[in-house]
Amino acid sequence: MDFLVSSNNMPRKAKSTDAAPATIRIQYYRSTIACPVKQKEIVRSLGLTKLNQIVERPDTPSMRGAVAKVPHLIRIIE
Repeated sequence: MDFLVSSNNMPRKAKSTDAAPATIRIQYYRSTIACPVKQKEIVRSLGLTKLNQIVERPDTPSMRGAVAKVPHLIRIIE
């Protein structure tokens, strides 16, 4: 953390200039009918409930790992 010293010698936080976090767009394009329950839970945990629904999620290793578990049901849209 960066601190700046103001005129009264009290530390204060420096303003953050970070850009918006990266996101990925995920589309649910194949039904989970006849899929194992674990795969249904993964799709649901990503926030997907309807076919052809598109959601935005943070681009983190855990999110990429969840997508990698069910590549036959969902796709990443660039």
